[in-house]
Amino acid sequence: MKLDRIVLRQIRMPLVHFFETSFSRTYSRDIILVEVSGDGVTGWGEVTAGEHPFYNEEWTASAWSILHDYVAPRVLGKPLNSAEDVFPLTAHIRGHNMARGGLEAAVWDLEARMHGVPLWRQIGGGARREIPCGVSIGIQDSVEQLFEKIEVELAAGYQRIKMKIKPGWDVDVVRRVRERFPAIKLMADANSAYTLADTDHLRKLDDFYLMMIEQPLGHDDIIDHATLQAKLQTPICLDECIRTVRHAEQAIQLRACGIINIKLGRVAGFSQAKRVHDIAQAAGIPVWCGGMLEAGIGRAHNIALASLPNFVLPGDVSASKRYWSRDIIEPEVEVTSTGTIRKRDEPGFGYALDLDYIRRITVREEVLG
Repeated sequence: MKLDRIVLRQIRMPLVHFFETSFSRTYSRDIILVEVSGDGVTGWGEVTAGEHPFYNEEWTASAWSILHDYVAPRVLGKPLNSAEDVFPLTAHIRGHNMARGGLEAAVWDLEARMHGVPLWRQIGGGARREIPCGVSIGIQDSVEQLFEKIEVELAAGYQRIKMKIKPGWDVDVVRRVRERFPAIKLMADANSAYTLADTDHLRKLDDFYLMMIEQPLGHDDIIDHATLQAKLQTPICLDECIRTVRHAEQAIQLRACGIINIKLGRVAGFSQAKRVHDIAQAAGIPVWCGGMLEAGIGRAHNIALASLPNFVLPGDVSASKRYWSRDIIEPEVEVTSTGTIRKRDEPGFGYALDLDYIRRITVREEVLG
């Protein structure tokens, strides 16, 4: 196949409720959609970068520039034997995985549509018909507000609760949550808010039989996580610092974690996500699919990714309505009463696009090629 046209669109979508992590509070999302066309077929991807360079070095404006000036020119018009060929064409671009991954995911969607198969089948997934789902709940204005949100999500059937933590909103809050909900699957996500100097404080979380503590230390650290993991009973899950296949190999070799969160954009798309999955599976390390406040296209891609066999833990893939009053796909992503999402068998990522709504919320658009 050969791409003859790439369209970049930046859309703006307000969240139904703010989402707060250890580093910022988000009220709305500026998201780049990537549309690729070739041989009369079109595929779609979504760039998962945030509005600011706080999760990693990428943000919406930088991703647009990288896509426009560097990624698209290296892929447009090039002969591609498969979507696997996209990663090596852009591999010499240092970092900027989310920008590169947004285009790469679009090419996978295009290839699946060309073959008339669902995206999950095109990437080699399909280990399960239904994807187990958890939710990520940001830092709230009060513990009582956090309780209310947890109760709503449990009533909706979600199988696992992830709560964000930071210094001053951690041990005492987790204790109160565990006292209120003694039997739920619970995990804590620190988004790199701590250092090794906090080891004794973090060890207090061992009392609450958490599923995992996600990325407690530096966003680019593996070695200190290995030191910390040796002193904790609770498994560490690595997120931000697993940006490449080699990072996953190093973390496993150093015993820096017991679990890995795979985010499609963070590792530059499906081809590398599959390799990280395979390496973790071979080492007996379970994985799950993390979320980045995606709109419907990115959410559908995550569903396909989570159908690979080693995604055995509930991920952050949840219903559209948790984040958006209206999503950009039809139907919107829904979760069953038992906390799962059923895979769809339509070609590509499986959902129709609400193009009228996309046009209405587009704030910038450019056609390349």
